[in-house]
Parts: sequence; C-alpha cells; structure tokens
Amino acid sequence: MTSVTLSQFRRQQSDYIAAAQREPVEITSRGAGCRAVVVSPEFYDRAVRALEDQADICVAAEARNEKGRVSHEELVRELGL
Repeated sequence: MTSVTLSQFRRQQSDYIAAAQREPVEITSRGAGCRAVVVSPEFYDRAVRALEDQADICVAAEARNEKGRVSHEELVRELGL
C-alpha cells in the first residue's frame, strides 16, 4: 500500500488516483494517522461484495439456529411441491 500525506495527495491527486488503480493509497495526516484510503472501483466493489457475503453468512447461521424450524418435508408439503 502506498502511503502519502494529505498535502502530497492534494498536490498530485491525479498521480495518486492512477496509483490507486494498482494498489490502495493511504492518505495520512499529522497527528491523526490514516485519514482515508483511495482504491480502484474494482477493489471497492470486491470489498463490498465480500462484506455483503459475510453478512449473508451470519444471517444464514442465525436462521439455522432458530427454534421452530420447518423440516424439508413440511416445507415441500406446505408449498405443494
């Protein structure tokens, strides 16, 4: 990951946005540490999908642990399949 100060980023925005297409660019500020990270749209989309998938996995695990579960046979009968 490339790391630049906020003032460096301001001076060379287009260069760092181009660099973000290859790897994340961390923008830092004195005393505040990391302020932001610039990433490519593809990286962002993959990260969001991964987070959504993880949330779906957690919800599915919770649903499997719920009481009052319906068996497969009951569901087939109820749906008339």
